[in-house]
Amino acid sequence: MFRSRAKEEKAPTADKAPVTDSKQPRDPQAPKGRPTPKRSEAQSQRRSVANTSMTRKDAAKRQREERRAALERQRQALAGGDERYLPARDKGPVRKFARDHVDSRLNVAEFFLPMAVVILVLSVVRVGALQSIALLLWLIVILGIVVDSVFSAFRLRKRLNERFPGQNKRGAVAYALMRSLQMRRLRLPKPQVKRGERP
Repeated sequence: MFRSRAKEEKAPTADKAPVTDSKQPRDPQAPKGRPTPKRSEAQSQRRSVANTSMTRKDAAKRQREERRAALERQRQALAGGDERYLPARDKGPVRKFARDHVDSRLNVAEFFLPMAVVILVLSVVRVGALQSIALLLWLIVILGIVVDSVFSAFRLRKRLNERFPGQNKRGAVAYALMRSLQMRRLRLPKPQVKRGERP
């Protein structure tokens, strides 16, 4: 009876306001058409994820196993020449060509270690003539290695420029010379070409 006119006008508009569903509001990150999970469900999901996550000890053990498997693959690759698992210093066609170039020829440098043992034995013997021979042999071996390495490096650089124009060949010659110092049977990756076979 004493109601104001303004309140009477607002009442019908409030009745006409659209009725919204009183269900749970949709999570913006949840996929469309799926309601937000209840708090108890979300907490149980979080607990299950937390329980399945690895402890530090398990993670370290798993990392060790993965490292061991990677080293085993690398060892097999070094023995068989599988390019996929070779160490970074041995990967690529340029390095493979450098290896094949060294393995296809007889290098004076690969006899350095056996000759060094012989020279050492001769120099230990207290005979003046044998010590002179040891010194002479030492000079011959060093000179032979230097001459052969210079010739091999020059030839390899020329062949690399012909075979791989425009590619990065940095360090390939030094890599090949270091390989030539090793005895053929001890080289890793194992030689893939025979002596005298052109790579």
